Amino acid sequence: MPTRTSLRDQFSLRQMPFVALFTYGIALLAWVAIMARWLPMPGSVSGLHMSDPGAPEAMALSNGLTGVSLYLVMWGVMMVAMMYPSSVPLFRLYYKTIDGTTKAGKAARVSAFMGTYALVWALTGIIPLIVNAVLPIATIANQHSTLLFGGTLVLLSAYQLSPYKHRCLKYCRTPLGFLMEFHQPGIRGAARMSFRFSVFCVGCCWALFAVMVVVGSMNILWMAVITVLLSLERVVKWGDRLARGVGVAAGVGGGVFILLAVV
Repeated sequence: MPTRTSLRDQFSLRQMPFVALFTYGIALLAWVAIMARWLPMPGSVSGLHMSDPGAPEAMALSNGLTGVSLYLVMWGVMMVAMMYPSSVPLFRLYYKTIDGTTKAGKAARVSAFMGTYALVWALTGIIPLIVNAVLPIATIANQHSTLLFGGTLVLLSAYQLSPYKHRCLKYCRTPLGFLMEFHQPGIRGAARMSFRFSVFCVGCCWALFAVMVVVGSMNILWMAVITVLLSLERVVKWGDRLARGVGVAAGVGGGVFILLAVV
């Protein structure tokens, strides 16, 4: 009972409303920007729509440095929309650990922490671009969509059930333990802590984003589904069981799709 009470106090909006509201506000703005198509597109490719598998990556690569830059901006906004809501407990707890400074100092450190987190996730957009440069997903999906989807689900299953997934998920689920273990003072310390946490966070979620890229990284429905899954994994008490359940379901579903593709 004392633990439950302390957790309730820890996440009380009366104690710390601004950090949570600010984070949710940024995430909401990012979702609106995506759904309203406010973001500049990274070019165009004949016969492809932005929601098609591999389409944004193909458009970016076909338009050189400008296309790649616009893609990374778009990807970064997507990551903020998808990752910030479930990161509210982390940001709020970090705010509570800051002492011995002014309100402006606290705001600067929280901004550095949140900004570094967003930057790391934005830079992960380089990975799908590299993959698409080697294996053009749009072309493969056009010819072997069922096999590609099934294989990606099997990959997701293997990772969801792996020890590394659950090591990373443990840090994501217990941010207070991370903040106590890796605490560093100052604005630079905030950025270094955020970078370290972001690595664990990417390690926790990358396989889900691999699925998103394969089904279409600008497919709003899949974005919403994956956002809900990764958020539940991180914030609800049965999130670790959900992660294993997703792994089992992905393995079964992937096997079915592969069988359908080869028979």
